[in-house]
Amino acid sequence: MTAFARFLGEKVERYIELRHSLGYAFSKQAGTLRAFVRYVERAQLDAPATRTMALDFVLSFGGAANSRATRHGVLRRFYEYLAVYDAQTEALERRAFPRSRAIPPPRILSEAELASLIDACARISPGIALRGRTLATLIGLLASSGLRSGEVVRLDRSDVDLTNGVLLVRKTKFRKDRLVPVHTTTQTALRRYARERDAAFPSPKDQAFFLSSRGNRLSATGLQSGFAQVRKLAGLDDGKPLRPHDLRHRFAVTRMSLWHQQRANVQALLPVLATYLGHANYSDTAYYLTGSVDLLAMAAERAFLDGGAA
Repeated sequence: MTAFARFLGEKVERYIELRHSLGYAFSKQAGTLRAFVRYVERAQLDAPATRTMALDFVLSFGGAANSRATRHGVLRRFYEYLAVYDAQTEALERRAFPRSRAIPPPRILSEAELASLIDACARISPGIALRGRTLATLIGLLASSGLRSGEVVRLDRSDVDLTNGVLLVRKTKFRKDRLVPVHTTTQTALRRYARERDAAFPSPKDQAFFLSSRGNRLSATGLQSGFAQVRKLAGLDDGKPLRPHDLRHRFAVTRMSLWHQQRANVQALLPVLATYLGHANYSDTAYYLTGSVDLLAMAAERAFLDGGAA
């Protein structure tokens, strides 16, 4: 390893520790920075850290424009940190890779569409019943709890209290564990899945709650692949994309709609929803409530009625 690569590696690890100490998960960003160190080492590059070095590294990856913009942004902030230790470090330009804002809006499924999505899980692998049951239970949990898909696949058996219906969600986006109570119907579905899972794999390979058809933890890739298959089987591949994360949006919108129907104090309840979803800021929760015409219309109608009553 060259002296510069060694120096860079040490600073990267200290920078990652710093970001962790500030409460950031920083896992993907850490992977980008460590890959940058390996790139510098393989290319036998010398100090200082330059714009060209960063650009060449970012361009060495394929993928969408937003992915390149994200990697360059991670490097730009690290370069700012590195400049404290090496004044010759070049500042990276903010707009070297313009970010596309064409992020598809969330697709909020109706009750009938959600039911068809869950029903389609039984048809995904007729010869492997547990695969369909795993996906059906997992999709139902996403829709009923608003958990992130990554949080669900990381659940261990010890994290799921089947007696009291409470989940312990670890390794969240903001590095904070939280307790998430679930509805009794969800609790019943989790119990049924646990029985079928244990019957299929009495000696599992690990302590994951959701297992793949091989008996180990269902991966994020496995979830995405299975979700794409059941989406197609349910007839929901009709132009507007549907992602597992859209079920999180659906949960937030459904909860807000119910509060409006109950004429509850929605502003007072927003902190509750933010805590349940694991958000650090209420503005993050507000993002999940955009894009629903029905919800906006409901809120507008209520504001009109409340104003008239006043």
